[in-house]
Amino acid sequence: MKKLFFSVLTLLFSSLIIGQASGNVNYQNQYYSNKTINIDFPQNTDIVVSVKGLANVKADAYTAIFSTSQTGKTTKEVNELIDQRITQSLNEIRLKKGVETFVDMISFVPVYEYEVEKKVFNRKTYNEVPAGFEVKKNIHIKYSDPNQLNEFISILSNNEIYDLVRVDYFSNTLETIKKEMMNKAKLLIQEKIKNYEVLLGDTFANAEKRIADDYLVNVPVEMYKSYEAYNSSSLNLKKAANINQVNKSATLYYQPIMGKEFDFVINPTVLEPVIQIQYEVKIAINREKKISSKTDKEFILVTPNGDLKTLNLNNSRQNY
Repeated sequence: MKKLFFSVLTLLFSSLIIGQASGNVNYQNQYYSNKTINIDFPQNTDIVVSVKGLANVKADAYTAIFSTSQTGKTTKEVNELIDQRITQSLNEIRLKKGVETFVDMISFVPVYEYEVEKKVFNRKTYNEVPAGFEVKKNIHIKYSDPNQLNEFISILSNNEIYDLVRVDYFSNTLETIKKEMMNKAKLLIQEKIKNYEVLLGDTFANAEKRIADDYLVNVPVEMYKSYEAYNSSSLNLKKAANINQVNKSATLYYQPIMGKEFDFVINPTVLEPVIQIQYEVKIAINREKKISSKTDKEFILVTPNGDLKTLNLNNSRQNY
């Protein structure tokens, strides 16, 4: 009996471990399909050979964009206030190694408010009147060390700049990685074609072939998903009952493309958000159509009398 109880307890504990390792996203049973590349090929082909590759590329440069706005009664006041906040922040940020900055002007517009006009025998009238000005600017910060982003956030927040719009990822090795993927795919697709020839006992050397290939690049800003982690109770209540629900916090997480559907993966382990490159090449082989050789071509000779004669290149002598 003790052994049976221990076995049941072990199974329950194991299931809890597996559920815990899968993450809270499974509370909502959400499954996100891979944004994988897929090349369409013309129909009515006999054999289609395909190779798909994935490369995870760590960024070597980043650009963070912070947004800030300022309101004021006059144009002079609003410009002085926002420039003071931005200048104080950038003077400290520019002391960091390998950092470049740029300020992007977004908008500069008047702001209006409503003024109530009271009349004795009529309803209140609300008139829109100028109240001041609003200016918006974006701060672009280029850096190479991802750990510096926390330092930028701390500096900017001290000057009431909190809105991190986005972070863009860049790499100088993308072209090199693309060439590496093309070479790997070429070797794999040649190997697949040879395997098909062995299985079919045929050769595709003279068969008609068509080829198509393409790349697809995904950056981290495109690959974030959201979910709400909670477990609500199920209550059997009357229709007249009032239910006050608490706002649930939404969670964002990075969901990279998984390597399970690819023939090869370069840098398969993903620890931090990366740039992902997909490459696919397809070759369509039509076994019914053969590529014509030179000896299969027909040559026509026009004689001085205007007669047409077919030349047979397989024979060494021709009678004209």
